Amino acid sequence: MSDCFVLQNGVKMPKIGYGTYKCTDGSDARTVHMALEAGYRLLDTAAVYKNEEYVGEALRESRIPREEVFLTSKVWKTDLGYEKTKKSFEDSLVRLQTDYLDLFLLHWPKSSPDCPDWKKLVQESWKALEEFYHQGKVRAIGVSNFLPHHLKVLLESADVRPMVDQLELHVGYLQEAAVQYCKSWGIQVQAWSPLGRRRVLEEPLVIQMAQKYNVFPAQFLLRFLLQQDIGVIPKASSSERMQQNLKLPGIEITVEDMYLLRCLPQIGWGGEHPDLERVIVERP
Repeated sequence: MSDCFVLQNGVKMPKIGYGTYKCTDGSDARTVHMALEAGYRLLDTAAVYKNEEYVGEALRESRIPREEVFLTSKVWKTDLGYEKTKKSFEDSLVRLQTDYLDLFLLHWPKSSPDCPDWKKLVQESWKALEEFYHQGKVRAIGVSNFLPHHLKVLLESADVRPMVDQLELHVGYLQEAAVQYCKSWGIQVQAWSPLGRRRVLEEPLVIQMAQKYNVFPAQFLLRFLLQQDIGVIPKASSSERMQQNLKLPGIEITVEDMYLLRCLPQIGWGGEHPDLERVIVERP
């Protein structure tokens, strides 16, 4: 199996990346260094993570050639709109100490669930992303947390289709309608929180399946998504876990087991939805 997806414009994106959300804990770049040393070549960050400086520092100090690392960042939902998006992008480049990004995303489609002018703001922001793309400042552009009705609004005025949609996806929260919509438009789906939360990792069926295939539960959950051609950006704080998540055994989950897992009741949802107020769905 190839270790990269080919996006609709021909750009290659690693199937497994490292999610940097909360990985630095506002301190330093050590965890990002560990991820690069473990072999990750896709780093996912965002303006709102407040760690772009650390990601840039780790990449520079690693001495890995810039073109060998796929670097993703995102504009936060309160910075939607043409001018704000342009500023956010340029600020991210400065913090990351790079002159281009491999992927730049609109982080959320709405600044709040009841935002009255979100359609206009999304379309304006997308025009800014298209400009960066045509100028060669970013190799691919996309969105995050966009559901079909959000994508429809964007596509109505877009000259360049989104190449990636990053969604919360894991066993127990598969957003099948959004995934199928993306695939129908040639938009590569990438899963954030691909391991769900503790409840998903401790789900008896997941544990049973992992034992059946002789892998760790986290490895099984990642392979489940990859087998559906969904990219993954897991988080981990130890070198051992990083390597387990990246160097997956070459198992093939049976069709019957895939259907069983896809039909589980909802578990592990983080409580975030672009059209709803945040919901507390389970105790930490």
